[in-house]
Amino acid sequence: MSVRRTGGRRGNGDLAGNPPTRTAVRSAKLAALPLAFAGRRAAGAGKKALGRSRTEVDREIRLRTAQHLFEVLGELKGFAAKIGQVLAVYELALPPELAEPYRIALSRLHDSTPAMLPSTVHAVLTESFGPDWRVNFREFDDRRAASATIGQVHRAIWHDGRPVAVKLMYPGAREAVHSDLEHLRRMSALLAVFVPNADIRAMTERLAECIRAELDFAHEAENQRAFALAFDGDPDFRVARVVARRGDVIVSEWLDGVPLTRLIDMGAQAERDRVGLLAIRFVLSSPERTGLLYGDPHPGNFRVQPDGRLGVVDFGACTPWPPPQFAPMVFEVGDALINGGPAELDAAIRRHGFARRDSVFDAVALGDQLRAYAELLLRERTRVDREWLRARVLVALNPRLDNVNRHLDLPAYYVPFGRAVTTLFGLVSQLGASGPIRDEVLRWSPELTEVMARHRARTGGPTDLAAVRLRRNTIGDSRRRA
Repeated sequence: MSVRRTGGRRGNGDLAGNPPTRTAVRSAKLAALPLAFAGRRAAGAGKKALGRSRTEVDREIRLRTAQHLFEVLGELKGFAAKIGQVLAVYELALPPELAEPYRIALSRLHDSTPAMLPSTVHAVLTESFGPDWRVNFREFDDRRAASATIGQVHRAIWHDGRPVAVKLMYPGAREAVHSDLEHLRRMSALLAVFVPNADIRAMTERLAECIRAELDFAHEAENQRAFALAFDGDPDFRVARVVARRGDVIVSEWLDGVPLTRLIDMGAQAERDRVGLLAIRFVLSSPERTGLLYGDPHPGNFRVQPDGRLGVVDFGACTPWPPPQFAPMVFEVGDALINGGPAELDAAIRRHGFARRDSVFDAVALGDQLRAYAELLLRERTRVDREWLRARVLVALNPRLDNVNRHLDLPAYYVPFGRAVTTLFGLVSQLGASGPIRDEVLRWSPELTEVMARHRARTGGPTDLAAVRLRRNTIGDSRRRA
């Protein structure tokens, strides 16, 4: 549930400034998506019959579908908007000359949420805090300071003088989110335009579980408290403490700082490198330090603090982590990729649910495709930028029938991690960050550290366990602080 600063521009919501929540309205908008897609494909077939290039026609269908999809998802928000956020990373995979239609649609996804009118904001506060809600605040700004997927944030001064962020849920957001799922189940053919090789139904169901958790502000506040405690006094990160939570309102300490969106646009390369590594560290260290996976490392959820620390907000998309299958999967797939061959990779992929036992796929092609990720572990320093991500995504989404990804599955337990890592690499690639990414990964993964120790032993290189010792020392320090 990423947070993005925005003005108070009104959208197509109701008279109170809310996004559409009536079932009939949302159903009509969602139903129009696959119908329009089918119409474009039919028209495209006619254009191909008249001699237009198949590549050109298919590209036009994809771009027009993306525009329509992002516009509708951005207007509806809730679960629909979350799907849009997950798909948004694919804009980075397009060549620059083709990316502009996506970029325009994505800007609408981020900015189209109508601001709640002051009367609606006051009604939410009254319902949560009672009719005397104002006694809790010395000051309260009726203008929203930021928008979120299912709500918005206001700046205020708490009764003890602390600057605070007040996050409120849109009225009707729960009903809107729950009603969206059934419609999105019917959109698998449409979503396959972007992720043609995955089990869209299973992914949608798992994402739906994550979104339902984000509707629980009590749960989100507990997540934030856990992170604030674990990272209290940390030299690299700052997590705002929860001041109060009542009903559909969370009050937290206000975090000033430079939004990562600004750093991406105009930041110095050295600072982008530093922040990119910090973002990786925060996401990968969160399970060890809190027992939770931080699931939404979106640029809007980070602020570079005046003291250089990375401030983090929005803890709705957090999942207890890891599940028991995860560590064996990381070790065995990683070991097969780094130290084994096609047969070992084939066996590991099947054993851990990424391919059905009776399916046929090209393990050699899969190894070739995964080599770029292995290079992150094999090289002391690497750079992850838009070109790196573009190459990875274009290979993964190649529409050829012999694309190995079409024969692979995605186990449901992996979806939260896949979502987090996909968003994280989207963020790092936007920063164009370079540095010792390998060391940062190994610092938080004993499984991959063991894989690399085996690699060094096999190739005759030194078995350097400094990363393991550094990781253990850091964990011990964080636990002593807690």
